[in-house]
Amino acid sequence: MDVLSPLRLSLQVAVCATIATVIVGVPIAYVLARKRFKGRSILNLVVTLPMVLPPTVIGYILLLVIGRNGLLGKAYSGLTGGELGIMFTWYAAVIASFVVSLPLMILTSRASMEAVDQELINASYTLGRSEWQTFVHVVIPLSIRGIIAGATLAFARAMGEFGATMMVAGNIAGKTTTMPLMIYNESIYGSWGSALWMVLVFVGLAGVIIYVSSRLSQKGISW
Repeated sequence: MDVLSPLRLSLQVAVCATIATVIVGVPIAYVLARKRFKGRSILNLVVTLPMVLPPTVIGYILLLVIGRNGLLGKAYSGLTGGELGIMFTWYAAVIASFVVSLPLMILTSRASMEAVDQELINASYTLGRSEWQTFVHVVIPLSIRGIIAGATLAFARAMGEFGATMMVAGNIAGKTTTMPLMIYNESIYGSWGSALWMVLVFVGLAGVIIYVSSRLSQKGISW
């Protein structure tokens, strides 16, 4: 049984998805935390929805977007010449993990940004800094605990993604089989010892991630 390959793929997918959630999630969290505009409630609904939707529903929606006839699927096929587009590649697993973990990144970062004292932001504007400079030099440093905690939770969620990944990336050994999918494979074929070993690895990893996230949220970070 090859355990290292699915573990390595899970880490690869989770790292890529987490980087994407930070790049996309932090600006969205800032907009939701500090801005008031028409459509704000709709944006909040859209980015939060993946938390309550079943993974199969998310997977089906992704099929419509990145499938062979989907917008992203057609664009990818045009660039690479692949008939299936992004489907059944590890890139699809990254997209699925990104979608399901993004709400954790946004909600945690948003709560941290909402706690930033408005007087400090006003002082930054008074000193002549632009909104972008204030965002980078004031809001981000003061919200860093929430951002890193959100990224940690997003990483944990991406590592454990199963349903949506199964639908858009498949379960191809050595190509798209992540650790959760490998555990599923071992279970349905009766390899309970192998499945239990991988479950224990995942439980231990999840415990470490939750502990680190809790410590970051409580004590903060020294730069």
